[in-house]
Parts: sequence; C-alpha cells; structure tokens
Amino acid sequence: MRIAIFSTKVYDRTFLERANRERGHDLTFLEPKLDLVTARLAEAFPAVCVFVNDVLDAAVLERLRAGGTRIVALRAAGYNNVDLDAAARLGLTVLRVPAYSPHGVAEFSVGLLLALDRRIPRAWSRVRENNFALDGLLGHDLWGKTIGIIGTGRIGALVARAFRLGFGCTVLAHDFRPDPNLVAMGVVYTSVDDLVARADVISLHCPLTPQTRHVIDAAAIERAKPGFLLVNTSRGALIDAEAVIVGLKSGKIGGVALDVYEQEADLFFEDLSDEIIQDDVFQRLLTFPNVLVTGHQAFFTEEALTAIAETTLTALTEEEAGRISPNRVSAAIVAPPPASAETR
Repeated sequence: MRIAIFSTKVYDRTFLERANRERGHDLTFLEPKLDLVTARLAEAFPAVCVFVNDVLDAAVLERLRAGGTRIVALRAAGYNNVDLDAAARLGLTVLRVPAYSPHGVAEFSVGLLLALDRRIPRAWSRVRENNFALDGLLGHDLWGKTIGIIGTGRIGALVARAFRLGFGCTVLAHDFRPDPNLVAMGVVYTSVDDLVARADVISLHCPLTPQTRHVIDAAAIERAKPGFLLVNTSRGALIDAEAVIVGLKSGKIGGVALDVYEQEADLFFEDLSDEIIQDDVFQRLLTFPNVLVTGHQAFFTEEALTAIAETTLTALTEEEAGRISPNRVSAAIVAPPPASAETR
C-alpha cells in the first residue's frame, strides 16, 4: 500500500522503515504538517499517516477523499484532531494506536513533578556556573502528600500506582470507570471538585473531549488548595492557560509542569530558536520560575516509537488485506464522560 506520512522527523522515518522491512508498504515521508494546503500532497495515496498536530477537519478529509485516500492512520492514541462524523460520512477508515508505551508517559509524568518540585533544572543550571547555593531550591517530600489523578486509563493507573506504592502518597482519582485494582491498593475515587479541593498535586491523564476541555479552569483553581502543583502530560486544552497564569501570579498555584500546550501545533516538534514566538500566553508562562515546560516528549522512548510503528503498519496491512483492524476508530464510539482512557 502507498502511504503518505505527514509531520515526519528523522526518528519517524527510522522506526517506520524498520517496522516496514517485512511488510513491504510503499512509504513516502513528508515533513509538512497535514492541513488543507498540504493535503494535495496525498493525491493518489490510498492511506495517510498523521500525528497529533495534523489537521483532520471536514475540509481536509474531503480533500483527501477526493484525491483517492481511503484510510487515515494516526501515530497516536488520541483522536481529538479528527472529525469522526465527517470521516464516517466520507467512508474513510480511521485507525489509531490504542496503547504503545504507557510506562514511558507515566514515568515522564512522575519525573516532571520531581523536577518541578525539587527545582532540578534550576539547580543544574546553577552548578554549571559554579553556584552551589541552595537558596530558592527548597522543595517538599512527596511522602504523605495527596495526589489527585484525573483519568485512570493505562497511563493514569501507572502514575497512581507509582505515587501510592512508590512514594506513600494518598491518591485520589476521578474516572467514569473506577479501576478495582487501584481501589484495592487504597486509591480513592471521588468527584473532580472534591479531588481538586483536596489534592496537593493534580496530574492529568484523561482524553480531550468537550467535557474535559479546560477541566482545570479559573473556577477549579479557585477551589484548589493554596500552593498546589499541576502536571499535564495529556492534552494541552485540559487546562485554561490564561487562568493558570492568573493562579501563578496570585500564588494560588505553587508550580506547573507541562509537556503539552493548547496552542502547541505551531510550536512543538520544531526548532524555533532563531524565531520570535508570537504566542504571548506561552511566552508569559515561560517567565515564571515555577513553571517547567517540555515539548510533548513524554511518549518519546525507543520502546514507544517501536510500538507505534509496528502497530500502525500492522493495522494498515490488515486493512489492505480486507480485514477489519481492531484499531479502527468510529464516530459511533460514545464520547466518554469527563475522564477516561488514553490520551497520548
């Protein structure tokens, strides 16, 4: 099958070509992001392979369908960037990678929190300048703290286990489908409002849906404990960044660690070091000493990229052979209540 692969980097090509050795697909790697302008590059390709910031709204899907595309394969678990109703209307098959390396994302989430709370990036920067003073580096023990986990799918469950069993934290969770294994180890499921009000740390691991958009907004921040820490490695739009800035300025938020950002599509995965970034909200976030931002790299492990490539090409092979891949995404899937499942 001829496959046009958008938003590709060197590492995408490396892992996809490796996975394709025994499958024999005709892979064409394209650096541009898929949108209405670049969709013409997929002309006559039966399948396109896309990433999290590619645009797959109705107009783009119609353009792809007119050019002969029949399959859209996502190199990700989340599919909030796809108009599934339009895909169904156009007869397009949408595939995703339901799970690839939940351990990698969970470990990165814990690492972000530790780096934020213990001021590790600042300490590293100081030592490079021969400054060994400890002023301004005071952190907290995690032991005994209350951690709130919104979304306990594969990733959220691993994060909850790490904090509960590894750090001895009290763990509160919210999900429309409680995990009995987490309950057995002492994780307490509760409402979002109660979780936000009681947690010292709030970590987000839910998909982006209309119900979860800005789940952390001005009202949630107002209800939260003074000085709470916020971690987001799921989808940027789960938090209202402008409300977070207000919370940081007032001191209500003690620190924020982000691997995702609501308007990241024009920023992340690119080298913009010689450019002036026009996003004032993002630039404002970077001015706070208690904000740590990484560029959507929680998924970025050898194991995850291998699994993504293998799963994506296996699903395309199945569809090419006339079999229905279990990784199909359909508009008939009922949108989950506020928190659930996987998001990367």
